[in-house]
Amino acid sequence: TLINERNPFPFSDSNKRYHTYDYYLRHAFGGKVAKLTLDGGFTCPNIDGRCGTGGCIYCSSGSAADRTAVLLPLKEQYCLHREQLAKKWSVERCIPYFQARTNTYAPVAVLRPIFEEALTWPGVVGMNIATRADCLPEDTVALLRELSERTVLTVELGLQTVHDRTASAINRGHTYADFLEGYTRLRKGAPRALTCIHLIFGLPDETEADMLETVRRVAELRPDQVKIHLLHVLRGTALGELYGAGKYTPMEKDAYVETVVKALELLPPKTVIARLTGDGAVQDLLAPMWSRRKREVLNAIDKRLAALNTWQGRGYQQGI
Repeated sequence: TLINERNPFPFSDSNKRYHTYDYYLRHAFGGKVAKLTLDGGFTCPNIDGRCGTGGCIYCSSGSAADRTAVLLPLKEQYCLHREQLAKKWSVERCIPYFQARTNTYAPVAVLRPIFEEALTWPGVVGMNIATRADCLPEDTVALLRELSERTVLTVELGLQTVHDRTASAINRGHTYADFLEGYTRLRKGAPRALTCIHLIFGLPDETEADMLETVRRVAELRPDQVKIHLLHVLRGTALGELYGAGKYTPMEKDAYVETVVKALELLPPKTVIARLTGDGAVQDLLAPMWSRRKREVLNAIDKRLAALNTWQGRGYQQGI
């Protein structure tokens, strides 16, 4: 792709008007990096009863989901994914991504050997750990600090929304105040760890104004990365039941694109946009079906940014 000389966004060497994850990886590690997802067999506090049962209403983790991958030792999972990707392109540099459910929801005595082992695997140049801010006690944060001093550690925190009414409706199991408490503890206790905050657009009964208010509040936290997901409806979930009963309507593509563009304007330019849409398992996806055309959605976002001659951080820079 030829670089558009009219693109004013500084953290780009292409036509992208936002800080892409690919751009970050190339500049941080000097080339392409493979991020390999792992299932460590963890659960969540809103599944096992600590703060709820059933999990978030959109997540198949709260149902009898297939977890055959967890039957494989973690190193075997890692090597299997690495071999599969190696058929497409070089995977000399890899980041093990502990993705499934809440990956700090266990005692440090359980967590330490898992994460320590991952650092010894071939090609590892970093580590990503997905968790919740209400699962970051002091001793866990101390472990994360140790890891962050030895590798490029990114702690991914599911927030989804700052609106407590929505968090309650989706069975999130924590408030925004709870999130801020854990986020602050992590920032202070493990300052070298990178943070990535996950948001979901299209949550039940949220307006565009609600979604953008979430983005404004997150922008104030200045996370290193943000992931924006589209809420998709999966078979076998509580949300799937609501959708089937006509009680939930997914976002339309045009509305999603417009909201994402406005959200990007509000985020700090240095914040890496690690994702701009969600991927539902094809065999389980009920709606919206347009979300399967990921490239088309990303292209629409690029075109809209260019048409409006706007970019990530434009509103943030202007103090809007």
